[in-house]
Amino acid sequence: MHASESLAVDPATGLRRPVVVGHRGAPAYRPEHTAGSYELAIDLGAELIEPDVVVSRDGALVVRHENELSRSTDVAGRPEFAGRRTTRVVGERERSGWFAEDFTLAELRTLRAVERMPELRPLNTPYDGRFGVLTLAEVVELARRRSTAARPVRVLAELKKPRWAGEHGLPMVDLVAAELRRLGADTPDGTVVLQSFDAAALRELRAELGDAGPTMLQLVDDVAADDAMVTPAGLREASTYAQGIAPSRHRILLRDADQAMTGVSTLVSQAHRAGLLVVPWTLRPENAFLPRHLRRGEDPAAPGDMQTEARLLFALGVDGLITDAPEIALRARQELVTARDRTPTTR
Repeated sequence: MHASESLAVDPATGLRRPVVVGHRGAPAYRPEHTAGSYELAIDLGAELIEPDVVVSRDGALVVRHENELSRSTDVAGRPEFAGRRTTRVVGERERSGWFAEDFTLAELRTLRAVERMPELRPLNTPYDGRFGVLTLAEVVELARRRSTAARPVRVLAELKKPRWAGEHGLPMVDLVAAELRRLGADTPDGTVVLQSFDAAALRELRAELGDAGPTMLQLVDDVAADDAMVTPAGLREASTYAQGIAPSRHRILLRDADQAMTGVSTLVSQAHRAGLLVVPWTLRPENAFLPRHLRRGEDPAAPGDMQTEARLLFALGVDGLITDAPEIALRARQELVTARDRTPTTR
C-alpha cells in the first residue's frame, strides 16, 4: 500500500492529513521561491508548495519572502536600481534596502534570485542567478502542471503584511480575491490555500469570498503579541473565518533559552477541540534550527536530526508540517503510516 492511501482526507478542505508542505519550495537545496525550488519540492514528495506573496508597484502579486529584496535577489548589485534604495518602516521595523512596491513587475522580472542564507546553505549558492522572480499565478500554474489525479499538488500562499500594503495604496486583499477568482482557485478544494499572520485580512477575504471560498490558515508566531490567538477564546474566534492554524512549532515543542527542549504544549488538542487543523512551521534540517538534543556536531550549518522533530510533531497529532526539506518530513510520516498499518484493529 502506498503511504498516501493510508492517510485521512479532511472532508472540509480536501487536504490529506498529515500533509507535507514545501516551505518556499525546498530551500534546503535550492534558493527559495524559485521554479527550481518548487519543482524540487514536488519531486521530493511535497503535496503543497508555499509561496510568500508581496505586491509590486503596478499591483502584481509577486512571490518573495518579504517586500525588501536585497537578501533574496541581486538587486543590490544592479547599478540601474541604485537610486531605489531607501529606508522605511514596515510593520514596526525600520528597514533599509530595495522594496517590491517601488518596482513594476517588468522591472522585478529583470532580477535574479540568490540564496538568502548563504552562511548556512553554501551549497545553494551555485544556483544564484539561475532563476527569476515568479508571480503567484505562475506558481499556481506550476502546481497544476505537476498535479495528477493520484497526487494533486496545491499552493499554500502566505500573504505578507496585507494591511500594511493596503495602507500604502496596494490593496492586497482585493488583488488576491480578484486573482483567485480569475484563476478559478476560490473554492475550498481549489488549488490555493491562504494563510497570513494578519487576522483582519483573512476575515476580509472570508467576507469577500464567502464561506465557500478557499481554505484558510491563521498563522501564529511565538511572540507574546500572538498569545491571545492560542487561548480557547482565540481559537474559537479563528474558527469563524479559518479552517486551521499554522503556529510556530515552538508553541508545540517547547524550548528554553538554551534551545533545550523542555516539554510539549496542549495546543494541538485545544485547536482540534475548536475544529481547527494544526499545521506548524518551519522544520529545517540544519543544526542551527533544531533543539539542542537533535543537533549533530557543532557546525550550525551541518544537518541534524530533523526527522525526529517531525516524528514528535506527527505523534502529537498535527495535521501537517511546513518544512524546508520535504523528504525528511515524509520519511517521518511514513513511519507513522507504517505503525498505524501494523496496529491490529478491534471491533
